[in-house]
Amino acid sequence: MFRVYTMVGYHNLTLMAAGVAFYAFLSFVPLLGAIVMTYGLVADPSTVSRHMQTIFELVPADAARLISDQLIAVVTTASSQAGFGLAIALLLSIYGAMRAASAIIQALNVIYEEEDERSIITTTLLSAMITVAAIVAALVGIVSAGVLTWIRTQTEFLGTAGAVVIQGATWIVAGSIASAAIAFAYRYGPDRAPARWRWLSVGSVAATVLWLLATVLFGLYAANFANYNATYGALGAVVVLLMWLFVSSFAILIGAEINAEAERQTAIDSTVGHPRPMGRRGARLADTLPTKHQAKPRRDRY
Repeated sequence: MFRVYTMVGYHNLTLMAAGVAFYAFLSFVPLLGAIVMTYGLVADPSTVSRHMQTIFELVPADAARLISDQLIAVVTTASSQAGFGLAIALLLSIYGAMRAASAIIQALNVIYEEEDERSIITTTLLSAMITVAAIVAALVGIVSAGVLTWIRTQTEFLGTAGAVVIQGATWIVAGSIASAAIAFAYRYGPDRAPARWRWLSVGSVAATVLWLLATVLFGLYAANFANYNATYGALGAVVVLLMWLFVSSFAILIGAEINAEAERQTAIDSTVGHPRPMGRRGARLADTLPTKHQAKPRRDRY
């Protein structure tokens, strides 16, 4: 864990998290549009607003209000589109949301100390794949939220105890979906031989726990201590959303750093396929061990 702490500063994780958060903010409305329009292929897009109310309980209040306003605008637009126009709008939304995925890929390459030598076509397709995976995860979350909302209405007679159980189930479902999506990005984001799933699980679970904890703590801080509206006026909700995206991005990158340092410390082949000797695994951290005099990687790689 000391190495993780050291590498957080060495890799400038706070700066990279800020960059990821910025691009995630730019991608937010297109991603929201892609989610709503995809959901609209099998159901009425307007129902997504009701199903997402449970998810909004996980987000700081000011950010939730801003997202809700954007959601209403997107639903209104999506409801007026159909057929070929809807397909084009969906593709454009996915393309617009790919900027966040590209930022995550670049950050993961730095953390895993890889130089991305893939072609622009490959990285574009990879960004699209990660974006689609995020949309699928969001859709699963929306459906799960709808089910949990229905269960909540059927268990109102249980009172506070039932509400606590449903709220706990909401957090568990959100955590499970987030952990799977994060592990997917860890596996396919960096330009290296993919790591085995078990070498990704610790970091993805840690990132999820940190994300949920940071979301709760930041929500409490924003609601009770930080008066962003007084400082930033009408931009207060935007600042809260940006800050939440920052702490979320930082949690994801911390999880990747945990996985990277775990691979750095072992001689076991952590990549997929048959075990191979060091130097032939296609992943820098899996191909080398830190020596007594090699406390840090070369900075000239960045």
